Amino acid sequence: MSSPNLHPMLNVAVKAARVAGAIINRAALDVEAVRISQKQVNDFVTEVDHASEAVIIETLLSAYPGHGILAEESGSEHGAKDSDYVWIIDPLDGTKNFIHGFPVYCVSIALAVKGKVEQACIYDPSRNDLFTATRGRGAYMNDRRLRVSKRVRLAECLISTGFPFRAGDNFKQYLAIMADLMPRAGGLRRPGAAALDLAYVAAGFSDAFFETGLSPWDVAAGSLLVTEAGGLIGNFTGAPEFLDQRECLAGNPRIYGQLVTLLGKYSKFAGVDDKLRASDRVRAVDPSDAVGSSNPELHTRSTVFDPTQAEADTAAPTALSAAPRKLTRLRRQAPAVAPVDPTAQ
Repeated sequence: MSSPNLHPMLNVAVKAARVAGAIINRAALDVEAVRISQKQVNDFVTEVDHASEAVIIETLLSAYPGHGILAEESGSEHGAKDSDYVWIIDPLDGTKNFIHGFPVYCVSIALAVKGKVEQACIYDPSRNDLFTATRGRGAYMNDRRLRVSKRVRLAECLISTGFPFRAGDNFKQYLAIMADLMPRAGGLRRPGAAALDLAYVAAGFSDAFFETGLSPWDVAAGSLLVTEAGGLIGNFTGAPEFLDQRECLAGNPRIYGQLVTLLGKYSKFAGVDDKLRASDRVRAVDPSDAVGSSNPELHTRSTVFDPTQAEADTAAPTALSAAPRKLTRLRRQAPAVAPVDPTAQ
């Protein structure tokens, strides 16, 4: 049902999200029967993703046939190719959670006009929570106006994030980030759906969110929710143009600033000095990681297991220098001495 208080384009997005949510909820009743395929290592797609995306695109293009589409599964295959209006769609954010019946997933739809997000809709079908925003008109959860949290001390904050899971992700750098954050923050969480994480920052349920490796459909709608709720969003250095940079940091203004100070050195856009500091920090967290190595790729290569690469490495082994042998001095036991019998002659 449309709301007279919503922008007409946002009303259409809400309609599309609810129809997609109904498909997801029906499938969740028997998730074991859902067909699943693997896009790449640790990255899955289901028939529910495809069905949800198809009904969203059909709903949007029926209302606005001249608009463009950027969707997670079909890319820019549908819609106009040169429109200033582009719908950015994640039909099921949190697919892996959905596959396991873990109820943290959502539908995310945003409308970008000339590259700037103007309308946002995130729908959590398992809780029937609807998050909406129109630029300049605020952010809402159902009928409640949203504001980010007012916390100013990192030690009191709940921060959400995502863990690296794809080939090419730098897991050791994430360990260093967590080593920096966990002693300072009140808590660190990994729910598993970035769009919903951003909606929760906007609602004040969590105080900040950060993650790398994200695509525009993961963050487009959530970014407008955060800013319309009074928060800030950008990359790890604090730069606001982040949508295509695969690096996202969001939070209330006071906490956002503190996290930029902590995380900025880990940004791929950081200066040389900051990158050296980040590399030193990674080594400090894992001092056994080839200390003294001159390999420049030591802290940039992937640390996520890739079976295809493992097969290649097995097929073409490289010569490795023998590890130095460690010599251990063995203490010899003194030979046993038989007791002397004083009566013996």
